[in-house]
Amino acid sequence: MRSPSHIGVFPAGYRPEMISGSIFQSIINATREAVVLVDASLRVAAANRHALAAFSREHLPLVGSRLSEVIRDAALHEAFSRTLVQKTASDVRLDIIAAAPRTFDVHIEPLEMEDSFYAVGVFYDVTKLENLEKMRQALLSNLSHELRTPLTSILAYVETLEDGAIDDRENNRRFLGTIRRNAERMHDLISDILELSSIESGNVSIEPKHVRLGHMVDEIFEALSSKASERDIGLINDVSENAAPYADPMRLEQMLTNLIDNAIKFNRPAGTVTVGFHENDSAGCISITDTGEGIMSSQIPRIFERFYRVDRGRTREIGGTGLGLAIVKHLARLHGGRITVSSVLGSGTTFTVELPTQ
Repeated sequence: MRSPSHIGVFPAGYRPEMISGSIFQSIINATREAVVLVDASLRVAAANRHALAAFSREHLPLVGSRLSEVIRDAALHEAFSRTLVQKTASDVRLDIIAAAPRTFDVHIEPLEMEDSFYAVGVFYDVTKLENLEKMRQALLSNLSHELRTPLTSILAYVETLEDGAIDDRENNRRFLGTIRRNAERMHDLISDILELSSIESGNVSIEPKHVRLGHMVDEIFEALSSKASERDIGLINDVSENAAPYADPMRLEQMLTNLIDNAIKFNRPAGTVTVGFHENDSAGCISITDTGEGIMSSQIPRIFERFYRVDRGRTREIGGTGLGLAIVKHLARLHGGRITVSSVLGSGTTFTVELPTQ
């Protein structure tokens, strides 16, 4: 039986018994999970290439080293020892704290070869599953919270109307108006969730062409003019007449509507929202600038996350689903571009959508 030179390098003076024959080597190397074989002295007797990639350390060979030198986790060592002593299977969870943390579910089985006992551990990398589960839990938590608030209001006003307020001419239409606004908020939230899900799953395609940006901005301003008037926000179209970025018209309008609507909502009373356009060597850049309070630098990396809000109290007051910026980010990426943000506290914020030129 040949030496497993492609599995690991043995340190001087260490030679495992003939446990790494070609068949065994082929089996563990064909396994997608990391596999480590440990002998009775708790030294690594063999390991496949996935284990080498996951656990090898510089200047320390994996095969031939003590398990405690390679993976410093007391629960893992106890599980391997228990399997070697009791000849029974063990299961343990392994969390590796590093620059890129990883989580493994480890199943350990006793194995007898060449009249010697070993413990073979299979390391199932569940890092991605763990991260997805955390995202799922966060999404459900945020979603239930976002839906509960308007639903509670709807139920409260319905109950008030049922208790006799339906005949109160001074208040019944106001109550119905509140019910409608909260129902619309729930509708918008569900629509945004479905939209974001479609984009992320790759079910949304784009058909880019040159767009008359100045004309599109005028139309968006017209659609949002009532919201701007309520807060005395001035809308400034600073886009040149010949500006024509290369984008899907419907998706570009969706992005700009989200950004301009936010700029109006989070602006100061009597502030301004300015839309501009310029080109560099590789992209057309559409900027949306407001004169609001600005965003703290520590919060900027998170503002494109689902449901993240810089000011939750104010967002509740003025409305919004908390998904608009996430949708804009994904639509920009779908075009092969990106969205960036710069902000100065007390002076305002600028969002810039960069779209590749044709």
